Amino acid sequence: MSDLPFGFSGKDPDRDDDKNDGDQSGAGGPFGFDPSNFDPSTFDPSTFDPSQLGIDPSQLNPEMIGQLFSQLGTMFSAMGSGTTASGGSPVNYDVAKQIARREIGDFTPILEKETSAVADAVHLAELWLDEVSALPGGVTTTTAWTPVQWLEESLPTWSTLCDPLARQLSQTWSQNMPEGAEAFAGPMMGMMSQLSGSVFGTQLGQGLGKLATEVLTGTDIGLPLAPAGTAVLMPEAIAAFADGLDLPAQDIIVYLAAREAAHVRLFTHVGWLRQRLLSAVEQYAAGITVDVSGFAEGFGDDINPEELMANPEKLNEILGSAASFEPTTTPEQQAALDRLETLLALIEGWVEHVVTRALAERIPSTGALTETIRRRRATGGPAEQTFATLVGLELRPRRVREATALWDRLLEATDVTTRDKVWDHPDLLPDSSDLDAPAAFIDRIVAGDDEDPFAGLTDTLTDEPKGDDDKSGD
Repeated sequence: MSDLPFGFSGKDPDRDDDKNDGDQSGAGGPFGFDPSNFDPSTFDPSTFDPSQLGIDPSQLNPEMIGQLFSQLGTMFSAMGSGTTASGGSPVNYDVAKQIARREIGDFTPILEKETSAVADAVHLAELWLDEVSALPGGVTTTTAWTPVQWLEESLPTWSTLCDPLARQLSQTWSQNMPEGAEAFAGPMMGMMSQLSGSVFGTQLGQGLGKLATEVLTGTDIGLPLAPAGTAVLMPEAIAAFADGLDLPAQDIIVYLAAREAAHVRLFTHVGWLRQRLLSAVEQYAAGITVDVSGFAEGFGDDINPEELMANPEKLNEILGSAASFEPTTTPEQQAALDRLETLLALIEGWVEHVVTRALAERIPSTGALTETIRRRRATGGPAEQTFATLVGLELRPRRVREATALWDRLLEATDVTTRDKVWDHPDLLPDSSDLDAPAAFIDRIVAGDDEDPFAGLTDTLTDEPKGDDDKSGD
């Protein structure tokens, strides 16, 4: 559509330096390249066959080949530097940033009128949200970001999410080496650690590069990626999103601004929420185990390091077996994933609930936009699938409809203040069973059974009789 308000212009079709919107990535990353299939010990540029890396030669052109070798060079440069990753991290974020930046390509700079438009839309949304929420406004700064700004600003949060998973996978693999393999693996562990950090960084960079061009706001994936109190809209992505909708563009901007402001309001005034989300990821990572039985079977009963050194194809075959290092999900991990999914669903459900009440009578297309966001969340995109495969977590909650219905019914049975007091403490929130059958949870809230778990202790300490020492003022 062409009637984008507030100066949201998207890409200029007359500009030669704009990024091509076509997807050249294929299934395994840019140009179909999957770093996990790459064996540097057997790579010979003079006999390079793209099909060995899962690349369709018919899709290659000289520019793409140059970018592919540039990506390989980035990986090997990082390995040659002698560092596994930035700051001792198990992930090489320098590689991740370079790959993501290359994936983003050219982008449209933010115009001053777009920054002003974001501020106007968020301010209007905040006024309307004040009428339907007991939580005060949380936005202190409004801004518009380019994809590169999103990448730079969100990387610290991604490192918090990825480090525990990558570190635990690395430690689990080394701790579960089969007996007899340590002598051979010992000298190679440093090199393999560097390669692992670079490969993980490469895959992360591919995922973040795609996400940077797709996200619409700072909290679009359900996590607070911007600094505290900052509401972010992404004009270029919003313009592309609006192109596929037969809806007034001004409605789209204000609706997305309201979603962003509601997320920021919740994360600002529910102090434990951000840490709770990250803790669920860490608990998941802490339980990671790797089945190395395939590794042991590949070596056989008699491990001969000299033979393996002389026959790198055999080692590559063993290390390349997906079954050799397949992570297994423990009951504790599944419980952590369930908690994370439920919490994300409750956040998204609350945001959808309050935004609908704030905008429904003011913006006629609110219902259609809500359904569009639901479908977008349910289907996901290639970037989300890439990240889910890489990190092992699905960041899109599947039970938002149930969560929204719970908040709707709770408000019908109580009031705005009672509804929002549920966020006072994590123990007050509904769990997955409450999403299945919300009636019992609502009855508890109405009856006042779910009080602050610390309130009773505080009252006990306050009412406790004073001893003689208290009377003497000691």
